[in-house]
Amino acid sequence: MRTLILGIGNILMRDEGVGVRIVETIEHRYRLPPGVDLLDGGTAGMDLLHILTEYDRLIVCDAINSEAAPGTIVTLTDEEVPAYFRTLMSPHQLGLSEVLATLKLLGRGPRSITLFGVVPEDLGLGTELSPTLRTKLDQVVDRVRAELARHGMAFETTISVKGETNGQLHA
Repeated sequence: MRTLILGIGNILMRDEGVGVRIVETIEHRYRLPPGVDLLDGGTAGMDLLHILTEYDRLIVCDAINSEAAPGTIVTLTDEEVPAYFRTLMSPHQLGLSEVLATLKLLGRGPRSITLFGVVPEDLGLGTELSPTLRTKLDQVVDRVRAELARHGMAFETTISVKGETNGQLHA
């Protein structure tokens, strides 16, 4: 099964770009197993349609609109994901919602979807994450690693992270 880890968001609006920053963190620190790809989806919408048809499993990382405290990490799976996108936080989510709906109508694309969302603290202009969300990056990366491990896949580290050594990592 092919898996795509998709980071979406607007990196010019601080915490709105958390999904992209998560994908950047994974890309910088780890070597992915065969069949797993990373994509900075930015604010793309329907442009993702042809890409997502190639994958069986989709892991989305994004800022999430919630009443929970800033920095809260929310995990949604399968049918919960399109339901979440009905309460939009930003225009790119409308695009992804349309893509997922179109794929479902076509009977193509990911059979499994997991969304790791982080509640933003600051949606102002700027390219840096708020301190609150910056401290959550490793936790979300760990959740992505655990999701892959649940399906028998593991990241290999490319740099030393918190005392880990090069070689196979297990979530």
